[in-house]
Amino acid sequence: MTSNGFSRRDFLRTGLVAASGVWAAPFRAAAADERPPNIVLIMSDDQGFETVGAYGGEDYETPRLDELAATGMRFDHGYAQPICTPSRVKIMTGMSNVRNYKRFGVLPKDQVTFANLLRDAGYATCVVGKWQLNDPARDDPERQQEIFEIPDHFGFDEYCLWQLCMTGRSPRYASPVMEINGELERRHGAYGPDIAVEYAKDFMTRHRNEPFLLYYPMILPHWPFTPTPHSEDWDPDAEDGVEDGKYFADMIAYVDTIVGRLADHLDELGLRENTLILFTTDNGTERPDHGRWRDADSTVRWKSREVVGGKGEMTDAGTRVPFIANWPGTIPEGSVTDALVDFSDILPTLCELASVDLPEDRIIDGESLVPVLQGEADAVRDVLYMWYERGGDEDEAQQFARTHRYKLYDDGQFYDVANDLFEENPIPEEEMTEAQLAVREKLQETLDQFADQRGRWRVVDN
Repeated sequence: MTSNGFSRRDFLRTGLVAASGVWAAPFRAAAADERPPNIVLIMSDDQGFETVGAYGGEDYETPRLDELAATGMRFDHGYAQPICTPSRVKIMTGMSNVRNYKRFGVLPKDQVTFANLLRDAGYATCVVGKWQLNDPARDDPERQQEIFEIPDHFGFDEYCLWQLCMTGRSPRYASPVMEINGELERRHGAYGPDIAVEYAKDFMTRHRNEPFLLYYPMILPHWPFTPTPHSEDWDPDAEDGVEDGKYFADMIAYVDTIVGRLADHLDELGLRENTLILFTTDNGTERPDHGRWRDADSTVRWKSREVVGGKGEMTDAGTRVPFIANWPGTIPEGSVTDALVDFSDILPTLCELASVDLPEDRIIDGESLVPVLQGEADAVRDVLYMWYERGGDEDEAQQFARTHRYKLYDDGQFYDVANDLFEENPIPEEEMTEAQLAVREKLQETLDQFADQRGRWRVVDN
């Protein structure tokens, strides 16, 4: 990987590094008038559905996200994992965490990502923002070069990241330390999210004449809650030293601004009608009992009721997230769908758009959303399954299966989530209606299907 921002993609198109032990999709060159779409996948960090106006949020300003939803498609039932690393592993590999999640901060090196597959199909690929997918030894100086090469191993030609190698808990906002294509850079007086988005814009400019994949797992609006360049008391030299929950609203507004900057740049390049923008978030909003809000009010008005964030919880407050798709001329404007979707659906969706075959040596749990995006189908599943444990401990894991309305945990707790959003009143079996009993039986069948799937991600288990 070179440090000047240019890639080695031409040397890698024929296949992935043999040592990775992964399957490589065949190269398919599209005809000149059938160029596959560009893909811009944005995932903000710790931002629940209640923070976006298009989803009924009343306390934050999100005009650009609202515009993307109004001119594209809003998924009302999009689900992430309860915290960041599990979501990152799932979105990149297309698998349920029950199969391939090891522990916090780790993406196993034997996994294939959507970037691996699209790069082999001729896409230019780039990741900017927050990485957090190495192992606890990432701060070991003797391993620095090895860790610098990890984004390339997972399919990214270029990167501009925080928390890849030597940054650890170094500043991410004011005067950040960023890692750009194998080099550490301390940018005094700059703002980390600005560095990432400007790199992203430059990447799109340089690759405007070929299909590209831009993956942007945002740094914002994760704690520490600090001023942004649009805050009245912004201090470019603060080094993340000022922390107060009152700045969370400013950070949400800056997420919205960045999304707008990317969309506007695509317009300037004349690429909007051949670019799919997907926006989502990695989990719900930071919980107030984590003590990071100080004197700020952590309750949010959502659809005329007060809610609080549930990051780390399996309730909708922790797992239900915004999911917006925008592609002018392809996705019908103003579409709203109740399709049950989760992060495993991203990889097969991108592969279908890029005319790339799914890997044949591993199980992909997701379903392509292309029929929904094109208005040809209402759903890709009627039951959604989730497995979660932050540290990867099978004995401590939580699991549920759910429909739009009902949810069953593996401990037998059954909820009418549509009428009990934060799961305060489980329904006893003796009080269930005949229809509820039938739904519970169906959900139990899904739980049973995944009962022996821990660690099984290959088609043929070794």
